[in-house]
Amino acid sequence: MKIIKTVEQWKENYSLIKNYKIGFVPTMGGLHEGHTSLIRKSIEENQITVVSIYLNPTQFNDKNDLLTYPANFEDDCKILDKLNVDFVFAPTYDVIYPDNYKYVISEKEFSKLLCGATRPGHFDGVLTVVMKLFNIIKPNNAYFGEKDYQQYKLLEGLVKAFFLDVKLIPCPIIREDSGLALSSRNRKLSKEGIKIASKIHQIISSDNSLEDKENMLINAGFTIDYITQIEKRLYVAAFLEGVRLIDNVELK
Repeated sequence: MKIIKTVEQWKENYSLIKNYKIGFVPTMGGLHEGHTSLIRKSIEENQITVVSIYLNPTQFNDKNDLLTYPANFEDDCKILDKLNVDFVFAPTYDVIYPDNYKYVISEKEFSKLLCGATRPGHFDGVLTVVMKLFNIIKPNNAYFGEKDYQQYKLLEGLVKAFFLDVKLIPCPIIREDSGLALSSRNRKLSKEGIKIASKIHQIISSDNSLEDKENMLINAGFTIDYITQIEKRLYVAAFLEGVRLIDNVELK
C-alpha cells in the first residue's frame, strides 16, 4: 500500500496504472465497517483501489464538530493495509485548496433542503472537494454509502451536470444488530447514548405516521433537526448528547 500526499506524486503513480480499472472510496477518516464495506466492494470490482483520507474543513459549519471529529490516521492506515488497498491519498488543505477555497461548486435546490437548511455551506464543501478528488484520482468507479442519501443524490447530479467520466455506485447502509447506522460520530456517544440512538431506525421504519414518528423520537430523548419525506424516502437528522445523527429509509 502506497501513501500519496501530493497531486504530483499521484500523477507519477497514475501514469503507471491509468489503463487499469480504478475504484475510489473518499473518506474523512475514522474508518468503520461502513467504510470497509465500500472498500471491499471496490476491491472486488476493480483492479486498483484508492482510498482518500481527508478531513475536509469546508463542509463543517460547526468548528467544534470539526475539531472533535473522531479520526486517527495511523489506525485508519492499519485497517486499509489489512484490506490490501493499493493507494491512500492523504492530502493537506493546501494541496486540495491551492486557491484557498475561492472557487466553489454550489447546487441551488436540493442542497438547500434537509441537512443544507441548517448547515449553510455544507454541501458546497462536499461538492467542491469531491469534484477536486475526482479530477485528481480519475477513477472509473466511486463508492458512496446510502446513509447520507442526500449527499449521494447531489453527487449523482454533479456527475451528470459536469459530464464527469466516473460511475457512482451507491452501497447499502451498514447497521449494528440494533439497527443503528454505523457512523464515525457514534464514537462520541456514551454507552447509554448508543442504546438510545438505536431507536432512530426502529422508529422511522415503523408504520406510524410522520407526526407520530417525530413525537416518538422526541420522547426518546432526541432533539429533532428534521424528519421529512421526499419522494419515496424518509430522512431524519437528530441530536443526541450533542452529536448529530442522520438516517433514512426507503418507503414502500
